[in-house]
Amino acid sequence: MIKLTVNGKTYETDAEPDTPLLWVIREQVGLTGTKYGCGIAQCGSCTVHIDGAAVRSCAIPASAAAGKKITTIEGLASGEVLHKVQQAWLDHDVPQCGYCQAGMIMAVAALLKDKPKPTDADIDATITNICRCGTFQQVREAIHAVAKA
Repeated sequence: MIKLTVNGKTYETDAEPDTPLLWVIREQVGLTGTKYGCGIAQCGSCTVHIDGAAVRSCAIPASAAAGKKITTIEGLASGEVLHKVQQAWLDHDVPQCGYCQAGMIMAVAALLKDKPKPTDADIDATITNICRCGTFQQVREAIHAVAKA
């Protein structure tokens, strides 16, 4: 059994220790906001926070996340109040198809926690998630809006 704490709630799973965290979150915990994109930690669709750091959950074995605090897109808001990055996404019309957006939001939330006023260079170096719709300019605008707020 692997015991995981996801969004403040503890789950006991019967996953194999090397099962990617992404699949345990989606299939055993039942939270489907975290998406499968590439399976090789390149696209960022599967980004979650582990102990506050943005990680690509498709490349982390579930056993490595045991005993740590995992936050998914479903746990980012405070009740009915959206996280400031989620709100900025709406305010700046970031999503198009929306598939990559949960991972992108999680990556940006971690960036802003570590660097509340990121430069364009900080954004370029940190936000390596891939958006096939090409909403990178809206993402940058939303990040800067949150940083100015």
